[in-house]
Amino acid sequence: MKYFNSSLWIMLLFSVVHFTLYAQDVNPNNQNLFDNFTYRQGNEYRTASGKPGPKYWQNSADYQLDVTLDEKNHMVKGNVAIQYTNNSPEELDFIWLYLEQNRFTETSRGTLTSPLEGGRYSGDVEGGYKLSNFSAKTKTGTSSKYLISDTRMQVFLDEPLAANGGQVEIKMNFEYKIPVEGMDRMGRFEAKDGTVYAIAQWYPRVAVFDDVVGWNTDPYLGAGEFYCEYGDFDVKITAAADQTVVCSGILQNPNEVLTQIQQERLAKAEKSDKTVYIIKPDEVGKSVAQAKKKGTLTWHFKMENTRDVAWASSRAFIWDAAKMNLGNGKVGLAQSVYPKESDGEHAWGRSTEYTKASVEFHSNTYYPYPYHNAINVATSVGGMEYPGVSFCGYQRGGASLWGVTDHEFGHNWFPMIVGNNERRYPWMDEGLNIFINHYSTAAFNNGEYPTRTDKPRDLVQYLTYGNREGIDTYPDIANARNLAYTAYYKPAAGLYMLREYILGEERFDYAFKSYIRHWAYKHPQPNDFFNHIENAVGEDLSWFWKGWFFGNGNIDLGILSVEPYQGNYLITVENNGDMPMPVELLVTYNDDTKETIKLPVEIWHRGNVWSHLLKTDKQVKRVVQDPNKMIPDINILNDTWNKL
Repeated sequence: MKYFNSSLWIMLLFSVVHFTLYAQDVNPNNQNLFDNFTYRQGNEYRTASGKPGPKYWQNSADYQLDVTLDEKNHMVKGNVAIQYTNNSPEELDFIWLYLEQNRFTETSRGTLTSPLEGGRYSGDVEGGYKLSNFSAKTKTGTSSKYLISDTRMQVFLDEPLAANGGQVEIKMNFEYKIPVEGMDRMGRFEAKDGTVYAIAQWYPRVAVFDDVVGWNTDPYLGAGEFYCEYGDFDVKITAAADQTVVCSGILQNPNEVLTQIQQERLAKAEKSDKTVYIIKPDEVGKSVAQAKKKGTLTWHFKMENTRDVAWASSRAFIWDAAKMNLGNGKVGLAQSVYPKESDGEHAWGRSTEYTKASVEFHSNTYYPYPYHNAINVATSVGGMEYPGVSFCGYQRGGASLWGVTDHEFGHNWFPMIVGNNERRYPWMDEGLNIFINHYSTAAFNNGEYPTRTDKPRDLVQYLTYGNREGIDTYPDIANARNLAYTAYYKPAAGLYMLREYILGEERFDYAFKSYIRHWAYKHPQPNDFFNHIENAVGEDLSWFWKGWFFGNGNIDLGILSVEPYQGNYLITVENNGDMPMPVELLVTYNDDTKETIKLPVEIWHRGNVWSHLLKTDKQVKRVVQDPNKMIPDINILNDTWNKL
């Protein structure tokens, strides 16, 4: 035993000395590039495989809304009743609501943090809620106590709301002035035949309480959008009899608010792949378009399992519609409402065609569209999405109108179906949406309009910009000039590379659709997305998420040399960038035949230079790295080797 111990000690000592001498000639490895970068372990609520866990929960909120449109004063007045259910495993001492119309006041945090030169998220300052008749009723009693802080409202209960199913009914009356400039998300403008109202963020609504941060109470400042619970909506909107009102959901009382002819036209549109007028251009402003000559009408809508509703109203609307084929025998109704100044074959006359094509593509490609209606509204809003309703610029036409229509209706998948937190992680809806918009645009009329998502190298100017910011930058913190890249284009380009360059279509598509299916009507976090994609494709992609989504570094792959070697060729590539990537090489021989070589990302595990043995009896004439220009390599000068 003593001999064994002595011998072992001598052997270990010799090994250490030998290894120390040898290690002086070895380059450091790149493990730091491949390590995990966040706490991504699973638990009973969210699994390590990126699925909702066996004890996943989320709260719900059902809304009854009854409001009146006061055109004379440009106001919305009415009441809301919220049935809130606490499905969490802990009792709640209070409930947080959002009062997003409070953004439109002189003293709101959003106003006070808006730059003097203005911008997209500058808004009116003459709005804000007036509340009355507030109550919060549980089975144990009623409370009337609340506290308003900017765009948030803290509701205090008589006793804590019970866990695992406790309910509270919150009621109040509210009113506010509709802003003209609603931060390009809602508002009003004067068309030739009447005011067009685009109404959103229009009622007090419950904030999300989740298993990640508890109450999500980030203030509504501007760039950060929304994070909402799911529930059922019952909405009644009273307006002047000559108004046409459209809203998320299904109209419950067409016999009361539509003429017989309009009902017949809608029935025809439900069966027609071509656009059918419900209100023709020459009927706008005439009694033939009105179910009632004077007074008011109340439009009644219902929508189930949705995170929000929005609506629009005007006496200036042309209205048309067509059938949507949503797959598996399900159909819906694409609709458009727009004023005369938006009419025309090269403008909003094609809006319903665009809406139909966009929703059909996404429904049949990714996940079934859950709503019956998809309504495009011509407004002063450049482009904004809500469940089943989109607001798009009334002056748009052609490729511009297609692009914004396709983008806003694409949002019905992210974040309307997959309910991510837009206020913190806009890339999870904007970036994913821009990504899927590439494929819907390429499919529309066999590529009638161009798409640029398949050209990641277009991003190089931004990626080398000294003041660039990362995808993980919160939207209200990101510089306004950077937000389009951090939230939209860079994450979309990343997903495009992941599908087309790194994983391949079959593997990526399975994982992507699986992510949508498992997180439909739920609240995923970034790690849920990362974990789910990795598990479904069977790859550790930490190097990619860390480098592209949580870093500001760039890609710079190059060809260092191509040399004869023992009757073959040795192709040496280098990684001069900040993140690794797989390598694709196109070899052209003297006889002009070509060969593609693909090297996995693991070649960069131990260093930034790699030599590949190309076995061939031909003469190599040219080698090109990334021949299809799939990655935004910031240095094209080292991408090509030519035989001298």
